[in-house]
Amino acid sequence: MALTQKLINEGNATVDEMLDGILAVHSDTLWRPSHAPRAVIAKHGPRSGKVALIIGGGSGHEPTFIGFVGKGLADGVAVGNVFASPPPQPAVDAALAANGGAGVLFMYGNYAGDVMNFDMAMDMLEMEGVEARTVLTTDDIASSPDISKRRGVAGNVFIFKAAGAAADLMMPIDEVERIARHANARTYTMGVALSSCSLPQTRQPSFDLPAGEMEIGMGIHGEPGVRRGPLRTANEVTDEILDTILKEMNAPKGARVAVLVNSLGATPLMELYILYKRVAERLAEAGLEIHSSLVGPYCTSLDMAGASITIMHLDDELIPLIDHPCDCAMFRQG
Repeated sequence: MALTQKLINEGNATVDEMLDGILAVHSDTLWRPSHAPRAVIAKHGPRSGKVALIIGGGSGHEPTFIGFVGKGLADGVAVGNVFASPPPQPAVDAALAANGGAGVLFMYGNYAGDVMNFDMAMDMLEMEGVEARTVLTTDDIASSPDISKRRGVAGNVFIFKAAGAAADLMMPIDEVERIARHANARTYTMGVALSSCSLPQTRQPSFDLPAGEMEIGMGIHGEPGVRRGPLRTANEVTDEILDTILKEMNAPKGARVAVLVNSLGATPLMELYILYKRVAERLAEAGLEIHSSLVGPYCTSLDMAGASITIMHLDDELIPLIDHPCDCAMFRQG
C-alpha cells in the first residue's frame, strides 16, 4: 500500500514540532512551563480567585484542543500524542500553572484513556491540596443511545466556550461545573466521514472506506458509525443528520440555537457552506432561530474527509456565555 504524503520531518516528532511552531506563532497568547513540554497555558486567562479551566486530549484534532486556550476560554491544555490521551503529568502541570486558588475544572471528551489519566491527575492534585473536578463532553449522539457513554466531539467548542466564559466571569467552581454540565446536555453533534485519515507515524489509512461510500456517525478517531452506504448529496446527508439531532433535541418552535458546521480536516469551506445552507433551511422549517454560527475546521481528524454538524439548544443563561469575548490562539470572539 502506498504511503500518504505529509509535510513532516520524523513521524514520532510531529506533535512536539507542532507545539514548537504553535508557541512561536502565538507567543502573545500562550506560554509553556520549561519543565512541562506538553502543558500549554494562556498568558492572560489565569488569575487569582478564578477557577482554572483545563482541557485536553490527543493531538490531530487541531484547533481542538490547544487552539481554544486563551483569555475568556480555557486556561490551559494537556497535550497527548496523536489520537492518544495525555498522561496525568501534563494535566497536573497545566492545572498547577493556571491555578488561581479557586479550584480546577478538567474538561475533555468521554474516552477511556482520557478518563483514566485525568482521574489520576485529579488524585495527584488533591495530594497537592488543589480541588479538582471533571466534566466529560458527550455530544456525539451517534456513538451510543446511553448519553453517559457517548463520545465528545466538535460540540466541545460550544461546551468549553460556555464553561470558559463562566470561569472568566469569576463564578465559583460549583457554578462553573453546573454550567459546563448544562451546556453539554444541550449540545448535539453527528458527523459523516468520506475517507480515512492517516497517522504521521504510519502514513497509511487508519481504516478502510471504499471510494464512493460514506459512513454516517463515524467518530473522530475512525470509530464505527451507525450506517455505511453509497455517498449521497449534501442535502441528503444534512437531512439525515438533522433528522436525528432535531428528534433528540425536541426544541419548541421559537427556540434559539447555535450552529457549527465542522470540517474533519480535508473537506473544504465550499462544501461546508453548502451543508450550512441546508442546515439553515431545515432549522427555519422547524421554527428554530439561529443565534450564532461557526463554519470551518474546529475539531478535525488529521486529513479525514468529512464533516460534522453541531446544534446547541440555547437558553437565556447560555446565550451571554456563548457571546462572551475570548482571545485564544486559534479562536477569537468579541
